[in-house]
Amino acid sequence: MKPIKVFISQVMRDKTENEILCERNIAIDKIKGMFSDRSIVIIDSYFEDYNPKEGSIPLKYLSKSLELLADADVAYFCSGWDTARGCRIE
Repeated sequence: MKPIKVFISQVMRDKTENEILCERNIAIDKIKGMFSDRSIVIIDSYFEDYNPKEGSIPLKYLSKSLELLADADVAYFCSGWDTARGCRIE
């Protein structure tokens, strides 16, 4: 049986890198519990080089996320997704 490819959508605005990665790890644990009978692959959608203060363009990173989402079998939306513009677009 083929592994399930999972895309994680999460709010990143006003969060530190540590907060984002911690929330992501919690989401991964929840996903593993949801699909305990299947092999899963988490699509790496966290971009370490994203820094709007240094000229990173949010729309550019949203387009990268959408490209990754297109390869997913399942999308997991973390808490607060419905108030974040990028997550709602995803």
